[in-house]
Amino acid sequence: MFANIKQIFNSSNKDLRKRIYFTLLCVGIFAFGTTITIPWANTIYQELGFLEIFNLMSGGGLKSFSIFALGVSPYITASIITQLLQMDIIPYFKELKEEGYTGRQKINKITRWLGIIFAFIQAYVLTIAYMKGMTSAEILKTTLVMTAGTCFLIWMSDQITSKGIGNGMSLLIMAGIIQSMPNIFATAFNELILSGTYTNVVGIILFSVFVLVNLLIIIGIVYTQLAERRIPIQYSNRTNTAYSSEQSFLPIKLNSANVIPVIFASTLITIPVTIVNLINNQGAIDFVNNYINYTSWTGLVLYIALIMFFGYFYTMLQMNPEEMSKNLNKSGGYIPGVRPGTETTNYISKVLGRITFVGSILLVIIAILPILFSKFSGLSSAVTIGGTGLLIVVGVAIETNKQIESSIRSRSYKKGYRRR
Repeated sequence: MFANIKQIFNSSNKDLRKRIYFTLLCVGIFAFGTTITIPWANTIYQELGFLEIFNLMSGGGLKSFSIFALGVSPYITASIITQLLQMDIIPYFKELKEEGYTGRQKINKITRWLGIIFAFIQAYVLTIAYMKGMTSAEILKTTLVMTAGTCFLIWMSDQITSKGIGNGMSLLIMAGIIQSMPNIFATAFNELILSGTYTNVVGIILFSVFVLVNLLIIIGIVYTQLAERRIPIQYSNRTNTAYSSEQSFLPIKLNSANVIPVIFASTLITIPVTIVNLINNQGAIDFVNNYINYTSWTGLVLYIALIMFFGYFYTMLQMNPEEMSKNLNKSGGYIPGVRPGTETTNYISKVLGRITFVGSILLVIIAILPILFSKFSGLSSAVTIGGTGLLIVVGVAIETNKQIESSIRSRSYKKGYRRR
């Protein structure tokens, strides 16, 4: 990574530097926008529950009801839905997927419009649920401002992807989470050391342990994101002499679904929480808080079950063993000791199922750590350990670093080729 930073400031990488500066400018605009509160709206002082994950991704903008309160979460929801619809659920979307570039452009357009629709609905529901005493005109204006903010972020993320470096959508989410992190450590420092609850020595030790645990979690997430199971592949149309030194593999990541299962699970459990707050029925609110919200043990078990389910569901959709087997057969590849066809499909399914189980368990541990920490630590909800936020930050950082490294290598290769 440090070698990449040195290469970025090399005189031959001027174009790459421009892309990085453009990306930083867009991220700065996003960070500034999260501090601009909608004038007639109020800050949310109550707990957001499962909406905390969306508040985190928007850099705390949801709790302050900023112009970027929703962040890009409506577009993420829309993109997840369109991805699922391409998996043989609706034939039209599957046909678009198979059309290549033209089909992808149509899918992207549908996703954007769907994201805008979701943004309007979410903004309206959140305004009704949390902004009490507002007039109809103020509710409509707040809804439109929040929707416009999401539209601007969708456009800006596209600009980052095309003119900057990395995936624009992921980088904006990462920026929002990083923006919220200093407050976590500052609050932990105040409550453990400055509040007087503990002696200075005990407080310093506890705060040091808090920082160390977060560092260890980051290391664990890096391992989870990079770990993969490599299934050896041989090709019948290649001679051993030509390819004896190069072994081919079919890589299966430990966490192929990434953070999608957590977002899916959070979104599903958020629905009843949002509805009961909207209808303002005390009996329904008590039921949700006692049995569905993550603060209850039944809600926590439901949350874990949903993460496990979506971990398997999304992985199997993304990495279809039958399609992988067919692609191997078409390219003349096979797994040593396994017959092509049904046996290969079953073998890949078996390996994928085992590794997905381990990956989903690790994902559950990372996701519930902040919930358990808030239950037993006695600290405020603003102080968390690990969680989905760190998972997203580390994942995006790894992918962005890979893209920068690939860009540097490509430029070095072109430069060496010209010299010849």
